[in-house]
Amino acid sequence: MLTHRNLVCNVAQYLCLFLDRLKEGEERFLAVMPFFHAYGLTALMNACISKGWAMILIPRFDLESMMKAIEKYKVTMFLGVPTMYTAILNYPKAVDISSIKGCFSGAAPLPVEVMETFEKRTGGRIGEGYGLTEASPITHVNPIYGKRKSGSVGLPIPDTDAKIMDVETGTQELPVGEMGEIVIWGPQVMQGYWNRPEETAQTIHNGWLYTGDIGKMDEEGYFYILDRKKDMIIGGGYNIYPREVEEVLYEHPKIFEGAVIGVPDPYRGETVKAFVVLKPGEQATPEEIIAFCRERLAAYKVPRIIEFRDSLPKTIVGKVLRKELREAEIRGGGGKEDKR
Repeated sequence: MLTHRNLVCNVAQYLCLFLDRLKEGEERFLAVMPFFHAYGLTALMNACISKGWAMILIPRFDLESMMKAIEKYKVTMFLGVPTMYTAILNYPKAVDISSIKGCFSGAAPLPVEVMETFEKRTGGRIGEGYGLTEASPITHVNPIYGKRKSGSVGLPIPDTDAKIMDVETGTQELPVGEMGEIVIWGPQVMQGYWNRPEETAQTIHNGWLYTGDIGKMDEEGYFYILDRKKDMIIGGGYNIYPREVEEVLYEHPKIFEGAVIGVPDPYRGETVKAFVVLKPGEQATPEEIIAFCRERLAAYKVPRIIEFRDSLPKTIVGKVLRKELREAEIRGGGGKEDKR
């Protein structure tokens, strides 16, 4: 349940971050994010309406239409999700997108390799943000024009408090650098879940929103998201965070997309399985990818099963659905695997 106050406050908090760089009534935002999604609702529609900015509406994510629109309408701001940035990097035609002043990425973690490559090729800076529908949704932004840290989702936005609590009990605040659950307090936090008082009580404690996301905070207050609490893999007694493994997969020159889940293992409890989509025209073997990961990860984090796919299941805004991958695994999985 998000009130009018929740939504208005979140727009004001968000706009504080770059109002000095943008001109009221003159900017042009590429609006490819759907407005029924909290990210598109707040960061695009409500923000643009409040400042008289133009929205170049793209009905659905179609790369060809999107690239042509950027060039034709001289788009100055682009808000997307990681899969959109990956698609732009692999667009085969020459298009002028130099009008873009800045970009934001949200809804899912942005691989560092994708961010750095995008910025080298386009010159546009990407500010990665973090949030959740229960917080209207924006809570953190990596300053697009200020000090930005690769791999971080940045600092809490104005009037937002955030801290790291222990995963086991949720009652102990953890010191700098330690991993735990991210909790949020601010005027954008929801009133609760509609007609679900028990779930509300499990999620909000004394006004603090327990996000279910695992992360850490550094000595300068920048936050890092490691993974969803429910996506954490426990193998041989070790906690393994899928995002850390996925970051390595994205570094592989032949890999277009990758996703990681935990699958049952009679000895370890769970083992790491990677789903891999190769770039067009590329070929690779499971052994090659496993060897690549072994050079960059601790032994217990290295995927032991590789499945090649033509695509990964995603939400309408491009967020990879690990849940569907897990469900497919339960039903019997499939694909080219190397089990060792």
